[in-house]
Amino acid sequence: MMTGQIQRAAEFLGFKRRPSGRERLLELFGKGTVGAEIGVHIGDFSAVILDAVEPARLHLIDPWHYEGDEQYKESFYGGAGGKSQTAMDRRHKRVCDRFAAQIERGQVEVHRAFSTDALAAMPDDSLDWVYIDGNHLYDFVKEDLRLALRKTRPGGYITGDDYGPGGWWKGGVKRAVDEFARSQPVDLIMIRNAQYALRCRNER
Repeated sequence: MMTGQIQRAAEFLGFKRRPSGRERLLELFGKGTVGAEIGVHIGDFSAVILDAVEPARLHLIDPWHYEGDEQYKESFYGGAGGKSQTAMDRRHKRVCDRFAAQIERGQVEVHRAFSTDALAAMPDDSLDWVYIDGNHLYDFVKEDLRLALRKTRPGGYITGDDYGPGGWWKGGVKRAVDEFARSQPVDLIMIRNAQYALRCRNER
């Protein structure tokens, strides 16, 4: 029996499908909230967020910068995946064109900047959630988490992708998240399908 048939049969019998990691994150975000996505690429997950969450405001943060260093050769923005700076410029334009209507009405703001610069410019406690999927190397994730905590309101969520060992980033995401969860006023409330969610405590 194929996966789809199994799912339909389970639903017919009254069994509920367990939400995927990203589906669960979207439930946490809540309708009409204000959030930021770090690492936009071509905007596929951005479109899912807009459809599911209907955010009051969505900040899309990405430098669309080609990384020529050897350590990035397997990433989306280096080596064959990134292709060239010209290709990255085209991706930025594609995202701006894709969300032109939402940008026009003020629902979406595109920040072509490194996440540290874009987050630093935002008021503290101004976001309900942050989704981190930018530079996966340990030092960069660590800094994204640090800034996200300042910018996310108490009770809000710091979330992200690719939690786990391995990858071209050599487990840097998992290491940074685990250390952050142990040392900062947050609770690690979910790890599912390589997605993670931290809830910011009221005390800071």
